[in-house]
Amino acid sequence: MEIGRAAWILSAGHAASEGWTRNVAAPILWRGRWDSPRRRGTMTQRWLEHTVADDEAGRTVQEVLTGPMQVSRRMIQKLTRAHGILLNRKPAFLARKVRAGDLIAARVGVDEYTALQPVDMPLAIVHEDEDVLVIDKSPFVLVHPTSPGQTETLSHGIVHHFERSGVKAKVRPVHRIDRDTSGLVLFAKSAVAHARLDAQLREGGIGRVYQALVDGVVADDAGEIDAAIGRDPRQPNLRTIRPGGEPARTRFRVLERLARATLLELELDTGRTHQIRVHMAHAGHPVLGDRQYGRAGLSLIKRQALHASRLSFTHPATGEHATFDAPLPPDIAAVIERLRAG
Repeated sequence: MEIGRAAWILSAGHAASEGWTRNVAAPILWRGRWDSPRRRGTMTQRWLEHTVADDEAGRTVQEVLTGPMQVSRRMIQKLTRAHGILLNRKPAFLARKVRAGDLIAARVGVDEYTALQPVDMPLAIVHEDEDVLVIDKSPFVLVHPTSPGQTETLSHGIVHHFERSGVKAKVRPVHRIDRDTSGLVLFAKSAVAHARLDAQLREGGIGRVYQALVDGVVADDAGEIDAAIGRDPRQPNLRTIRPGGEPARTRFRVLERLARATLLELELDTGRTHQIRVHMAHAGHPVLGDRQYGRAGLSLIKRQALHASRLSFTHPATGEHATFDAPLPPDIAAVIERLRAG
C-alpha cells in the first residue's frame, strides 16, 4: 500500500526498534539536543532549533516561531515566562527582527507533572519515542477521565508507564476513541508535539481507519456516507443525523460478506463523536453489539464490534510519514469465525 514519499511502517506487537522501513530521507524539524549529559528518559532541556533562511530575514522572532517553527502562541507565552526562547544562544525579544543565518531556539522539552494518579495496567504499546506514544487500546477502557471519580482510564495507565520509565510528561491524547471501541490511540509527549499533531488532526492530516462488523449484507463494494451529525435533542449524550449538524463523511469498503453481517473497512474524513456508529445505523447497517445505535447482534458480542485498525500521521519531530496497524482483537475475530461457520 502506498502511504507517502517518506514512510515508517510498524505493525502492532513489534518493538519500536523493529519493523521500520525508511524510504526517503526527510528534513529534521527539530534537533534532539540535550544540554544535560544525563538524559534519564526525561524531556529536560530539549530544544527546537531553526536557522533563519534568506526569505525569512526581516521577520520578528515571534513570526518565525509561529511560522516555520510551528510553535503555538500559547506555548510561546509559556516559554517567554520560563526564558525558553533564545536568539543566537542569548535570551530573545519576541519583537526582535532576525537576519539570515540567525539561530532561533525554543525549549520544547521540559519536566512536567500531572494530577492524574498512576495506575498499573497492561499497555499494548505499538510505538514509543521521545515525542509520541501509540497504544492499541483494549475495549471497555476510557482514553481519559470524563469525571473526577474515574481512576482506571488509559491515561492513568500511561502516567504509571511514564513514571516507571523516568519520563516527566503530561498525558496528551491527540484524539480519542469510545470506551467500548478498541484500537490505536495517539498521544503526544510534549506541548509542541501535541500542537503540531492537533493541527494535523484539524486539517485532516491524520488518517484513521477502522474495521467494523455491521448488521446485514452491504450491497455496494465501496462508497461513502455524507450526512451531518448533531446532538440528539432527546438524549444529549447521543448523536443523530440532523440538518444543521456538523458536516461528517465516512468512506467504507467491504472486506468480507458473511451470512448475516459484513466486515467493513471505514475511513474518517471528519471526526465527529460516534461518527461511524451513527452513520452505519443511518445506512441501515448498525455496528454489531452497539447498545446505543441499532442494538443489533447483542447476543454475539458484549460491545460494539468496532476497532481502530490503522493510524497514520506526519511525525511532529522528523516530518516523516508514519503508519501503524493493529490486528483485530480476539472478541471481534471470534464473531467473524462464528459467522463464517454459519
